[in-house]
Amino acid sequence: MANLSWIAIIVAAAAGFVVGGIWYGPLFGKAWMKEHGFTEEELKQGNFALIYGTTFLLSFVSAVFLGHLLAHFGEMSARSTMMISVGVALGFVVPAIGTNYLFSRASGRLFAIDAGYWLLFYAAMGAVFVILG
Repeated sequence: MANLSWIAIIVAAAAGFVVGGIWYGPLFGKAWMKEHGFTEEELKQGNFALIYGTTFLLSFVSAVFLGHLLAHFGEMSARSTMMISVGVALGFVVPAIGTNYLFSRASGRLFAIDAGYWLLFYAAMGAVFVILG
């Protein structure tokens, strides 16, 4: 892989993970649960080690690939790094989940919650790459 910063990748993965905790916790947790029809009791029955461990692993995979993409462009401005990072969410992730949500007939509110999360997730990772390169 092109000159990757593994420290930046680990911190970017952690940043995305933290964004999820805040987004689906105090900010939109109750609205997200309502849109899915979950109760707090149902959610407490999940295997948290598996859920959070796998979530961090997937955040790490996303950070590796974003870092790899950014490394191939060489030296870039903060603006370019953020445009690419957010562009990944806007150009690939949001349309993909939008398509899935249309066919599964999920609500527009749920789409907005999840799409907003992915935009912020990639923006946070992009900011880490700006700072730690």
